[in-house]
Amino acid sequence: MALSDWLLEQGITHVAMESTGEYWKPVFNILENNFEVLLVNAQHIKAVPGHKTDVKDSEWIAELLRHGLLKASFVPPLGQRELRELTRYRSTFVKERATLVNRIHKALESANIKLASVATDVTGVSGRAILQALLEGKSTPNEMAGLAKGRMREKREELTKALEGHVKAHHRFVLTELLCQIDSLDEAIGRFDEQIVEHCRPFEESVALLDTIPGIARETAEIIVAEIGTDMSRFPSANHLASWAGVAPGNNESAGKRRSGKTTKGNHALGVALNQAANAASHTKNTYLSAQYHRIAARRGKKKAIVAVEHSILIIAYHIIQDKTPYHELGSDYFDKRRPETTAKRLVKRLEHLGFQVALQQRQVPLAT
Repeated sequence: MALSDWLLEQGITHVAMESTGEYWKPVFNILENNFEVLLVNAQHIKAVPGHKTDVKDSEWIAELLRHGLLKASFVPPLGQRELRELTRYRSTFVKERATLVNRIHKALESANIKLASVATDVTGVSGRAILQALLEGKSTPNEMAGLAKGRMREKREELTKALEGHVKAHHRFVLTELLCQIDSLDEAIGRFDEQIVEHCRPFEESVALLDTIPGIARETAEIIVAEIGTDMSRFPSANHLASWAGVAPGNNESAGKRRSGKTTKGNHALGVALNQAANAASHTKNTYLSAQYHRIAARRGKKKAIVAVEHSILIIAYHIIQDKTPYHELGSDYFDKRRPETTAKRLVKRLEHLGFQVALQQRQVPLAT
């Protein structure tokens, strides 16, 4: 506060500062109400090598600011910053929980228990019931397998074999501690969910609209809004947003030849959310995004196909937030309808490769009366 008061006394109207780690945030929070604060990427304001001190750095930044040579980084409004901090902490807790689940897998493997090979989620309803019986040590493998619920009941024979291990006292101790930590994290994640819902109220319309995109769940929609906001005017176009997020191929062309098209480094939290959404969308049925994934994966591999779907999802999100309209499904046959001749040639080529001889004949479509 003393710094802010002193700057006001000096008649200062604009302040520039480097975006170094988390250290800029306390200063920015104090100054943003009274000054035009420019947060600048440190890589863009490098001084002359060999003459670097904090004082000289400050003088150099002030000189660049005076001449209007600084390009300010975008700093979201306070409400979005608070939401983003909450979603990022929640993501950290979710990641920590996944780490603990992996440790449970290792502890079970150490005891020759192959539960993870049968149960997709060892911390689900069936998994927890079986683990609890395992910790109590009073049930036979067949009795523990009988605790399975739903579809897991169909795997009773496999479960019985998977539960034939050698669980000792130290295994039970380790598993008990890991499960306690998971329960604690689940409670914390639940509290974060409540806070995020509360902070999402000003952005609820955009979150609900994003939830209409195949592959995007409520949590993913919350992360996207927290990272890019709802004011799309700060991005000149959807492609600029994709480039900022790191899901647009870079430009590398020389002598008329296009070389590497690797994506640029972008927003990590947003990238993780888009990757999860793209993977989920690739498994949806009869959707444009699923068709895009399978079409590209067949030619260029699964990784590039996922990146392409990430790009499409973000472009769609940009227009949905900007236009305030829900997702419009184009259908899984969109690409076939767009270029029917190309589709026909591709299918004929596949049949010929299998040894068939194909003759195409255009079907006459009767005119509507």
